[in-house]
Amino acid sequence: MAQTDFRGLQVSPASAHSLERYEAALNLLHGYYGDPLSVIDGALVDDPDFAMGHALRAGLMVTSGDGTAEPMLRQSVEAGEALGARANERERRHFAAARAWLDGRFTQAVQAYGDIAVDYPHDILAIQVAHIGDFLLGQSSMLRDRIAQVLPHWNASVPGYSYLLGMHAFGLEEMQRYEDAEARGREAVALNPRDPWAIHAVAHVMEMQGRLDAGVDWLTARREDWAEDNMLAVHNWWHLALLLLEREQHDAVLALYDDHVARPAPAIALDLVDAAALLWRLHLRGVDVGNRWIDVADDWLSRGAAGYYAFNDVHAIMACLGAGRIDDVAALVNAMQGASAGAEGAGSTHPAGSTNSRMTAEVGLPVAAALIAFERGDHDAAIAGLLPVRQICHRFGGSHAQRDVFTLTLIEAALRGGRANLADALLAERAALKAMNPALGTMMRRARSLREPGGLSAAMPDSIAHPSRESPRFDA
Repeated sequence: MAQTDFRGLQVSPASAHSLERYEAALNLLHGYYGDPLSVIDGALVDDPDFAMGHALRAGLMVTSGDGTAEPMLRQSVEAGEALGARANERERRHFAAARAWLDGRFTQAVQAYGDIAVDYPHDILAIQVAHIGDFLLGQSSMLRDRIAQVLPHWNASVPGYSYLLGMHAFGLEEMQRYEDAEARGREAVALNPRDPWAIHAVAHVMEMQGRLDAGVDWLTARREDWAEDNMLAVHNWWHLALLLLEREQHDAVLALYDDHVARPAPAIALDLVDAAALLWRLHLRGVDVGNRWIDVADDWLSRGAAGYYAFNDVHAIMACLGAGRIDDVAALVNAMQGASAGAEGAGSTHPAGSTNSRMTAEVGLPVAAALIAFERGDHDAAIAGLLPVRQICHRFGGSHAQRDVFTLTLIEAALRGGRANLADALLAERAALKAMNPALGTMMRRARSLREPGGLSAAMPDSIAHPSRESPRFDA
């Protein structure tokens, strides 16, 4: 009789204990809790030929979207491939998908994981990796549709069903189906209150709609379900900070940053992205963030992964610009140029034509150049760089909320550069998408001042936005 996992999928020979640990690691992966890597590594020590153990380990590395994970990904892929015919057809497809990612063919890898899910709709590992892959590649419609493809095969009796609903909620949100997304996210949380991805999806809805108070209440009321021992904790704190930032509670945002967003080195890439993006948003508003940039820049630079994933590289450049590390900015741009051309570098061994090569050429380098221009005060150049690329910015990954930092930079460049018509147009666009809030109101007043005598000076960020070092704590 064929051996199966907890969802009835056939697996190559493995001990019952290995399958139990696989399921435990899988649950940690879906919930972003604990250390799924150590759990599956323990299973592989006892059962080195456990194919789905190697597949899960590879999936963990793929979903990190981080060049520092590449050596471990290679180890897992090679171990899985070495099993040959001892692994079944589905398991071999996992290794082929992970191999594609390892070789820099990110788009093909994500499609391969998605194809596994089509043929084996209960393969929640393939579903999860494809979902995060769609996020890393900015494939918003597939965030929604890939989950919709398999949902008819699921119900509450299948282990992991609530996590699938949370993934669907996020995909619906990224396609601006906000009411459906919130309903789906709340359904997931009702089944499993400790699903931080579903909680995060509903927070996205509230942020995108400008429902600031509702968003703050949603996250703080569920703090115990996402804020401890969770890989998404910093990211959900970041979402809370965005809501406070729109309310212009700058002191509270700085306090939240210090207490919950800033992480000791080495931080994971997602946390560094959040740290850099939050500091940059404060910087755009004229808030003095002091020396906070230094630790973030140091951590980015110590990783040795420049040129692996353009979205990360741009956030590393943000941090180095904020810290005044001009030489390091130049080195990062050089690594991105090498990645774009397919040259081997510290963080990239991917050939020309690889997914990141295209992402870097089409979006990463233009955005980086615009940020550099903005920081040196060349607002016209920043505008010229950001205006066209923002229409294709999704091509280098992230969510709408994450990529909004580039639209905010464009608006700020228009305000500081005296481009009144453009500022008015961009702010009208923003006001049509979300409810009026204090931050949007401030930007609109600054735009109006551009049409008044001495308006350019009045349109600069408010000079009083310089909090003291002793910022009040944010107690959720």
